[in-house]
Amino acid sequence: MKDPSLRRSLALFRAFMREQADPAGAYALLARDAADQIERYMKLDGRVVVDVGGGSGYFTREFRQRGARGYLFEPDLAELDAKPGEGTVLADGYLLPLATGTADVCFSSNVLEHVADPRTFLSEMVRVTRPGGLIYVSFTNWLSPWGGHEWAPWHYLGAERARTRFERRTGRAAKHRLGENLFAIGVGPTLRHVRARGDVDVVSARSRYWPVLPEVVPRVPGLREFATWNLLLILRRCP
Repeated sequence: MKDPSLRRSLALFRAFMREQADPAGAYALLARDAADQIERYMKLDGRVVVDVGGGSGYFTREFRQRGARGYLFEPDLAELDAKPGEGTVLADGYLLPLATGTADVCFSSNVLEHVADPRTFLSEMVRVTRPGGLIYVSFTNWLSPWGGHEWAPWHYLGAERARTRFERRTGRAAKHRLGENLFAIGVGPTLRHVRARGDVDVVSARSRYWPVLPEVVPRVPGLREFATWNLLLILRRCP
């Protein structure tokens, strides 16, 4: 699918809406889209790709199908497939069991909002990436319409109120709790942090799903916190 385009955005949105009923279809499509985005800057064939927090491994499998040597690092055993594939490691993204400069691409999709210390998490991604390699990281910012995850958009009225409402209406416990496994990360602070770093160059900073001019919205203070929806950063490790 052409990126950006209305057709692509609609396809991804429909897949997102069906994610609970058809997770394999939703994540396989998202994985193909992410791989296409990476290959704008670096072909995956023959590359070492580290997927941090990739859960069931949809992204890793897509990278391998394109010829990459893909490795999955996931801290939560419950998120892995019943039979994790070769190259799957149970490991925390704060301290990856990898030598410095191992990866050609270090990848993380929709994980940063789930870590208490995103700067340390990003620093570890940078550490394991070779000079000239790419760091791909995307996250759902707190003030986006989806910032509250399963209890969005009621998070605008307060996290505890939104979570309580979700549990009352559905009769089941919410997966996410603010301050425990979901954190209020913002677009502006994250952009300022990566731009101030001396070990990476910002190749792209954009809304991951916008159909037109995806680079524009993240540049507008205030508006970007609501309208970006999901910030995608592609960084290049400095020599």
